[in-house]
Amino acid sequence: QYKFRDLTIEELKNVNKTYPNFTFSMNTYTFKDGSQKDLLNFSGTVPVKYGNSYNIPIHLWILDSHPFAPPICFLKPTVNMGISVGKHVDARGRIYLPYLQNWSHPKSTVIGLIKEMIAKFEEELPLYSLSPSDAARQSELLSYIAKITEGETDMKSKSKIGGGKNEGRFNKITVVGAGDLGIACVLAIAAKGAADKVVLLDLSEGAAKGGTMDLEIFALPNVEISKDFSASADSKVVVLTVNSLGSAQTYLDVIQSNVDLFRGIIPAISHYSQNTVLLVASHPVEVMTYVSWKLSAFPKSRVIGVGANLDTERFQYILTNLLKAEVLAKDAWIIGEQGEDKVPSWTSCNLVAKQMEAMGARDSREEVANRAMEVLRGKSQRSWSVGLSVADLTDTILKDKRKVHSVSTLAKGCCNINSEVFLSLPCILGTKGVMEVVKLEEDQLVQEKLQSSAGSIHDLQQQLKL
Repeated sequence: QYKFRDLTIEELKNVNKTYPNFTFSMNTYTFKDGSQKDLLNFSGTVPVKYGNSYNIPIHLWILDSHPFAPPICFLKPTVNMGISVGKHVDARGRIYLPYLQNWSHPKSTVIGLIKEMIAKFEEELPLYSLSPSDAARQSELLSYIAKITEGETDMKSKSKIGGGKNEGRFNKITVVGAGDLGIACVLAIAAKGAADKVVLLDLSEGAAKGGTMDLEIFALPNVEISKDFSASADSKVVVLTVNSLGSAQTYLDVIQSNVDLFRGIIPAISHYSQNTVLLVASHPVEVMTYVSWKLSAFPKSRVIGVGANLDTERFQYILTNLLKAEVLAKDAWIIGEQGEDKVPSWTSCNLVAKQMEAMGARDSREEVANRAMEVLRGKSQRSWSVGLSVADLTDTILKDKRKVHSVSTLAKGCCNINSEVFLSLPCILGTKGVMEVVKLEEDQLVQEKLQSSAGSIHDLQQQLKL
């Protein structure tokens, strides 16, 4: 049932008038969380000039809150076409454009979306012609792409197209630190099955003991324990869980001890894995993510803190399962500074919420959010729960899922923040780390809280010796 049926029909009439080759149908779409809906979708070709003229086949799904929500867009290559993965297209053919991210009715339309799609494809052609031998192999790949464009989620089978494991791609993760958190991360990542190999880098003095010894006794497949930084070479993701256990008395001294510890770790990790994504779980996560960024000299996109990912997953679960507010949960996020200063927010694409507010229901949403926050505050973050969160993030990165997570990222330029600080914001993650920061709903109170957190974190960072 389309909530704004007349508006949707009117717009699709305009699409049909401009692009008469498009065919329309109703099919079942399966979202990432497993929920399903019957959605209107259409397929057709758009004309693109890239030296020569090409007709690029696309497939668009129209959500039931259209035109207040953007379509879900895919390429639909034929058997003799290959997908050119780039800035706006992933390996599955999913299309990502600024127009989709900034979608806002009535300014945004499907016609406008297609025009930007054409413009972006003329800058970077998303498809290429396959040779006859490649085309034969592509037919198997297309069966996978077809499942995605028909709404199915990731294939649950571990079989690989072409017979080779990840087409020669070896997914290796290194976890630095053999404390409770480090071991929890190793176990959770191994259980998730996303990595071909997990290295636990034990930097403690003396012989292996405690949990590390148990890991050696009950040897897990694909898990290696080492004290040598060279064992981390060519890791796709490096998870940092170490925290100094020195005798520092003040909070600043504790953080400085961690900074001193990282000075001996980050350069070595960066040397052996120059293209890795650094995932920081050490405390305080915002400051240590900033320190990792500075010491590694990596692009900001490849240095991420675990931030509020766990809190966000819990928050969404509480809204959906305990408070039965599933509509609100879809675009709900915990952002800002980890700890007591975290704040709930919504992404600007939460059009259902905007419609509710238009009917005077904003107070109701805030009441539900406050109830969820009260439940959330009663949940501690144990090592095993943070480990599960880390495994969730590494799975998204390694598999290039381009899923949105609330993680610590450089917040400069967001919400009038002018300092180099890391705060949790909803980010699209892939193999290169943060691909894009999702636009938040404008809320003066939320912005003030983020600015306050940024100010206190920046002041603290200024006192550290890097």
